[in-house]
Amino acid sequence: MPFKRYVEIGRVALVNYGKDYGKLVVIVDVVDQNRALVDAPDMVRSQMNFKRLTLTDIKIDINRVPKKKTLIDAMEKADVKNKWENSSWGRKLIVQKRRASLNDFDRFKLMLAKIKVLGFEPQTYVTPP
Repeated sequence: MPFKRYVEIGRVALVNYGKDYGKLVVIVDVVDQNRALVDAPDMVRSQMNFKRLTLTDIKIDINRVPKKKTLIDAMEKADVKNKWENSSWGRKLIVQKRRASLNDFDRFKLMLAKIKVLGFEPQTYVTPP
């Protein structure tokens, strides 16, 4: 299987560190071999180090350094949000966020539901004669 996730204009990436952690951004320009200019509908266009980005398989067709409106239209046309939510990686992150937001009682209910589904029964210990 050949490598497919190249750093290129229009590549959608996930921010893996910093104040924008967990956001999907689009690479709109490559500054140098360490940094890219990234943008998203809900953030200000900024430079970001490649070490802070994790490239995804999603790519949109845009020109270099598009206007914000053009970028938003291209993201909607390519259906980036829906593709991300339907990918296994996106679903896993959604589940992680949901689990992190559970309170103690919700975690307890989840534990009971798992026990019921998996069919665990309390063990009885037999003392040797």
